[in-house]
Amino acid sequence: MKRRSLRDRRMIRLIASRVLLACVIVAACARISAAIAAESPEIRRTVVPRAVDIRSADGTILKASYFTAAQAGPGMLLFHQSNRTRADWAGVAQQLAAAGINTLTVDMRGFGDTGDQYDPDRERRKKQRSDDREAAFQFLTSQPRVKPDVIGIGGAGVLGVENSVEVARQHPAAVKSLVLISGETSGEGLDFLKQAAQLPELFVVADADEYPPIPEAMELLYITASSPSRKFVHYSAQRDAPWLWYEPFDIGKVPATGNHGTDLFKTHSELPDLIVDWLVTTLIKTPGHAPADTLSSATFLNQMRAPGGVAQVSELLREARRKDPQAQLFPEVTATTIGENYLRGGDPESAAAIFGLVLLAYPDSADAYENLAEAYLQDGRKEPARQAAQKALALLDAHAVPASSWTDTQPYRGEVRRGAEMVLKAVQEK
Repeated sequence: MKRRSLRDRRMIRLIASRVLLACVIVAACARISAAIAAESPEIRRTVVPRAVDIRSADGTILKASYFTAAQAGPGMLLFHQSNRTRADWAGVAQQLAAAGINTLTVDMRGFGDTGDQYDPDRERRKKQRSDDREAAFQFLTSQPRVKPDVIGIGGAGVLGVENSVEVARQHPAAVKSLVLISGETSGEGLDFLKQAAQLPELFVVADADEYPPIPEAMELLYITASSPSRKFVHYSAQRDAPWLWYEPFDIGKVPATGNHGTDLFKTHSELPDLIVDWLVTTLIKTPGHAPADTLSSATFLNQMRAPGGVAQVSELLREARRKDPQAQLFPEVTATTIGENYLRGGDPESAAAIFGLVLLAYPDSADAYENLAEAYLQDGRKEPARQAAQKALALLDAHAVPASSWTDTQPYRGEVRRGAEMVLKAVQEK
């Protein structure tokens, strides 16, 4: 064999190095793909539902589908509307299970694959519905991978919303999140929503709902509920749909327009993702909690602007925290806006009171400390201004918490830092 030339050897080394580089790239891509799969449950696994039979108290078999998550986690029970079946929740249930939430969809008596009908007698029918709901709830919470004290309930239409609220009312300690779409509930259900002061609730409705006055019924649910973390998703329309018939009776009389219950998933493709994100937040990331919402916190936000209101809201917050250490009555950014309005209006004393209340609610916010520092400085209180500014900078330097509860971008962190440094400079000059 001829001795390879220097050029040949260089070429071989070059080829070998490229092969090695290709192997490194392939390995890196594999690691990246694995990381993406770990972060994205939808990529990681496709959930195949398991058909299950649930026996109600009188022996009736309810047909259901169980979507098992890959690991132990919360449970979710989904109820259909009276002109649909459990199949209409399948897409959302798939996403929830992929995200780590074990999900049960069920055909109620007389719907879909479940046989029999409810008793025509009102009282017996009420008892059957209650027993069916309870049977579904007990099945879900008895599953090996389900955390029985972290449960979400969701329902669409008149039937689904009433079933959801009733299950939550019967199991307030276990139910940590509600999703209600295009329905209404009983007087007892309304009373429950009013009393469930910290239960995260997502309300969804469209003006063009083909079963008016469903939009007004959902608005009633929203304004009756007292949780400051409730959220209202409202799809506006130029005009309401005309009344034709009731949802639960003779469903063939009303043509579907894609604006009622789970039909909204087709006309508003972002809605399933929104629901999944809400449930991941309220069942996995912060079980039983969602960020306070401006609209749902209107009572507290208005109260803090009234004479003596800051002290009153402060006491209400302390009282809520005694029951739930994570309770929030208002969003940081909205209360901050109120304080900034006082500051711009030349009333630093009122601004400082508002910013102090914000800090009581969000004690790790560098933004809140910087705002308080500015208010103190404008009010002539140099030492408190210096201390607040230094605290803001210390929080930023620690990088242990976000700059505020509503944003943590680098540009905003820079603005908070600049404001705090300007306060310190002004204090030194004075």
